Amino acid sequence: MSIDEILEEMDELLDKASSVPFASHKKVIDGERMRELINDVRLNMPHELKEAKKIEFDCQRILNEAKLNAESIIRKAEERAAQIVSREAIVTEAKKKAVDMLTKAQAAAKNLQKNAAESVNKMLADTESHYARNLQSIRMVMAKLSSTTGAGNNGGNPMGGGITNINIK
Repeated sequence: MSIDEILEEMDELLDKASSVPFASHKKVIDGERMRELINDVRLNMPHELKEAKKIEFDCQRILNEAKLNAESIIRKAEERAAQIVSREAIVTEAKKKAVDMLTKAQAAAKNLQKNAAESVNKMLADTESHYARNLQSIRMVMAKLSSTTGAGNNGGNPMGGGITNINIK
């Protein structure tokens, strides 16, 4: 079932609900059925949201691997430098190479982290754009719902009777 179909079923559930005595703007609905519909919406969330969560996990994994790789390179550089300590000229050269390797490792780690962050930012921006379009569709459905439930009889509630205090950001 698509999200639109689920929302349509929620509309029908509200339309068929009976009014609360002395509070005609409030409705009594089947809570269990509404919870089922909400769970259906969660299960039918767009693939992009699931993909964004996977990307976030992959980014963290890549950053951790880069950090471990950098630490491994640093450790190897330190071990090699310790082996060469026996001669003064070699020690000087080893220190230069160790610093160079450390600098390269740090630069490579920073570059990898930067690239991963840029990639995640782009993917999150794409996901945000997709959700903005979905939000706009939901708002249009809500506006249609409020116009079909008689917005004038609900005490200023744009959702008509039955649904109160819904905030979508």
